[in-house]
This record gives sequence, C-alpha cells and structure tokens, in this order.
Amino acid sequence: MTAVACKTYFLHCPWVKLAQATFLNCQPHHQHEALSKKLPMQQSGCKVKNPRRSRGATSTQGTGIETLCVDLGDWDATEAALSKVGAIDLLVNNAAVAVLQPFLEVTKEAFDRSFDVNLRAVFHVSQIISQQMIARGVQGAIVNISSQASQRALQDHAVYCSTKSALDMLTKVMALELGPHKIRVNSVNPTVVMTDMGRINWSEPQKAAAMISRIPLQKFAEVDDVVNSILFLLSDKSAMTTGVSLPVDGGFLVS
Repeated sequence: MTAVACKTYFLHCPWVKLAQATFLNCQPHHQHEALSKKLPMQQSGCKVKNPRRSRGATSTQGTGIETLCVDLGDWDATEAALSKVGAIDLLVNNAAVAVLQPFLEVTKEAFDRSFDVNLRAVFHVSQIISQQMIARGVQGAIVNISSQASQRALQDHAVYCSTKSALDMLTKVMALELGPHKIRVNSVNPTVVMTDMGRINWSEPQKAAAMISRIPLQKFAEVDDVVNSILFLLSDKSAMTTGVSLPVDGGFLVS
C-alpha cells in the first residue's frame, strides 16, 4: 500500500478533499487548507483546484480529481455524499475551525460549530469509511490532524484546545477498536505552520517571538514538515504504529 496516489479530490463547505486511496477533509483555516492541497500532490504531481472557488460537484481536467461540496456539519448530507465515493483505503481527517474567544466570552455558536467540525465530523466520516474498509477487508490507515493545542493551554483557545484534546482521545479509542480489523489510527499534532494564513497571523514580531521562544528548534513548521509526517503514518513504513499522537512542533511540548 503506497501512501497516496492522486485520483479523486473531495471538498466540502468546510472543505473536504479526497485523493485516490485517500480521503482528506479540510477546512480553510491555518495549516489545513495548505496541507490538503499539497498532500495529494506530494507523490503524484497533481494540480489541485483552489477549494475557495469550488462550490459544487466538479472535476479537474487531466488530474483525475473530483470535487464534491458538502457541509460536514450536516450529518445526513455527509452520509449521503460519502455513499457516492469509491473505495477508500486511507483517510486523513483535516477539517477544522478555530474560533478564538476568551473563556468567559465563548458563545454557543462558536462552541457548537467548533465541536461539529473539529470532532463530530471526524467521528462521523471515520465511522462511515471504517465500516467500508471492514466490509472490503482492507488494512487501512487513518490520520487525524490534531494540534499541539491538544496538550497545552493557550490564551483564548478554550474551545479549540478542548476539541483537539477530544480528538486525541478519539484517535486512541479508534486505534483500540479498529486494530483487530487491521486499521491503524494516529494523529499528527503540529505547531504553528507557515502557510499563507499562518504567515499573516504570525507576522507580528512580538507575537511570533513569544511562541518561537517556547520551541527548542526556534522556528515554526513548514507545510512539508506536516505532510511528510502524514505520509509516513499512512504508509507501510509505520505498519506497527497505531494510537500515537505525533508532535510536529519543534519540541514545543517538551519545553
């Protein structure tokens, strides 16, 4: 089983993407959009359509990429959409939103939307795809994109940190229960990633310096750092690895 071969690209209105044996779902926030663009291309050289401009079911000429639009916050719509896709051997759950509010000011809307996308959508998509893998007898792999925020308290991140902590535990339970079916489940937990949005959000020198001072390698992650970790966990090179939360954080969590 190779890591990724680009065949199909699935996106949704918090954008979801699908590549050949790999289903990626993605929200255009922070590292997520850039990762989902780059991951299918890493081994295939595919050109990926800009998800921000995709609003319906389309296909990208010459790449074997298909796009579908569905709101992962809609349980029934997600189930209907996933019933239309082909066989999936590898799953990358990359959808996320980050609505940053002080704890005392967190709104119901921010709470519900964050948990709908960051946790419930992962649970639902993984459940559907895992059932399909089991029915086909596939020895699959699932990678959930978490965050260093799952293990460290960050100012104004009460909801985001909570969703990512919950995602890490979901990853472990999935690994425990899906292991007998030969399906591996791991998470990747990045620090700040230097996507276009990441560069904008962390362009203020004082803000960036405060975070970098807590990272022993003294730098933020690049998209390739995260992509390479995902590809490793999808590949047979990690055939004995499951239930792991892999930090891609330059040592932030040990500082």
